[in-house]
Amino acid sequence: MLKRPFDKSKLPSRHVTEGPARAPHRSYYYAMGMTEEEIHQPLVGVATCWNEAAPCNIALNRQAQSVKMGVKQAYGTPREFTTITVTDGIAMGHEGMRSSLASREAIADTVELTMRGHCYDAIVGLAGCDKSLPGMMMAMVRLNVPSVFIYGGSILPGRLNGEDVTVQDVFEAVGKHQAGNYSDAELEVLERVACPSAGACGGQFTANTMACVSEAIGLALPNSAGAPAPYESRDAYGEASGRAVMDLVEKNIRARDIVTRKSLENAARIVACTGGSTNAGLHLPAIAHEAGIEFTLQDVCEIFRDTPYFVDLKPGGKYVAKDMYEAGGVPVVMRELRRAGLVHEDCMTATGYSIGEELDKVALEADGRVVYPVDKPLSTTGGVVGLEGNLAPEGAIVKIAGMSDDQLSFTGPARVFECEEDAFAAVQDRAYEEGEVIVIRNEGPAGGPGMREMLATTAALSGQGMGKKVALITDGRFSGATRGFCVGHVGPEAAHCGPIALLQNGDMITIDAKKGEISVALSDEELAQRKEQWAGPRETIYASGALWKYAQLVGGAKHGAVTHPGAGVEKHIYADL
Repeated sequence: MLKRPFDKSKLPSRHVTEGPARAPHRSYYYAMGMTEEEIHQPLVGVATCWNEAAPCNIALNRQAQSVKMGVKQAYGTPREFTTITVTDGIAMGHEGMRSSLASREAIADTVELTMRGHCYDAIVGLAGCDKSLPGMMMAMVRLNVPSVFIYGGSILPGRLNGEDVTVQDVFEAVGKHQAGNYSDAELEVLERVACPSAGACGGQFTANTMACVSEAIGLALPNSAGAPAPYESRDAYGEASGRAVMDLVEKNIRARDIVTRKSLENAARIVACTGGSTNAGLHLPAIAHEAGIEFTLQDVCEIFRDTPYFVDLKPGGKYVAKDMYEAGGVPVVMRELRRAGLVHEDCMTATGYSIGEELDKVALEADGRVVYPVDKPLSTTGGVVGLEGNLAPEGAIVKIAGMSDDQLSFTGPARVFECEEDAFAAVQDRAYEEGEVIVIRNEGPAGGPGMREMLATTAALSGQGMGKKVALITDGRFSGATRGFCVGHVGPEAAHCGPIALLQNGDMITIDAKKGEISVALSDEELAQRKEQWAGPRETIYASGALWKYAQLVGGAKHGAVTHPGAGVEKHIYADL
């Protein structure tokens, strides 16, 4: 590759590398073994969420070395740094889950602060687990520098009795065990084989959903999300991502040139057609917020409503991320969406070419097993549906992938719980009835605090064989691994005196995923009267520290549960300082 001259007079790193006044700064770079040439090249942040908390992140530091090689090949100077991540599989079902969504903001904030503090010119971000993917993408869009995202890759499926198994099966096995239908010995065998490698959860849970988003939105190179974490082929994508970011620096193509209203719509399409995680309904509005684009939960759900669901992935379907990769990955899925006229083809991508130009290069066809032809979908509407009504004036969301038409409406009396622990205990004790709507409130972004996922409870219900016999609604969230009639993101949340705060045992609730409605059989007058009598938000034990701070700042789920005003009111762009 020919050496390219870069004009640093307009790049942020000039503030730390150029001119006599920066001699002290340069002395630090020499201390790290950098050459004069490397100091005066563009400085590229290589950010990872590496840690030893879980398999999702354990391979990221190795992959970062490949990215750095690619940056160097293209005459940039990589500077590796890490940020935090909270892994939902470890945090699930206890107090640790309160840290999960808050970690998304901490990731975005710490990447921003690192980039600003050291005046890096561009970023390649590697992420592995749920919140780290949107957190990294949010930072890219907030900074508006040349940016390339790369997923750390999925875990390989485990095998038991001739079948693929994932961590979802382990969570559900806990429910079977509690119901007396699964022995201690069986559980011990399953837990040992379910997760056989590095990588993020293998079904179309939140990590793989947001990995698909990274390609569809244009921040990741085509097909870079697909290869499982242990595959050595990931190194080639890492190198290519490093080279690509230098091309973007040369062409001054920035994150907000890529993340537009149209590309956000492309991203929502990929979530819908793959039966992706409901958490995308939080993360897409949050990414949009960083670009100053109004793109709410309802906007996401409008796209979900008219997008066919045609990729057969767990938890609603049969297959895992490795299978989708072997069937052609996101490019083949996007090609099918294009056949139906559901892709904005003019959107820029991290390759420097439009999504349409990239799809022109895709020769593979839908295999009809993992990826169905778009004109022969699993269902004509997306795997995730938005709901509105007098119980959720700001909207709610439900995942219907894998559910039949006769399962898409539910009416039953409320059984109200004030937190997830109370609901989980009741499920363990079978202290609920078939036909009820289990209500878990005070688990929203502010009220939780932290908007916990309810996988332990929903998996226990599924394990008891009751997943289709009750419904569940919450102002909290659900794991991408959740299945059954489970409604999350109910807004306004209970802490803000949304209608969910006013429910009482026995109130008749109707959920209709076909019509997109969620309502309680109470008049406006009755709801107003209950609101007058409301005792106020439930007091939590979080009176100081990071979670207290998060609860003070966080907004509603409708806009992505964000904690700052966003690009709509910004007075500068970092890359232009």
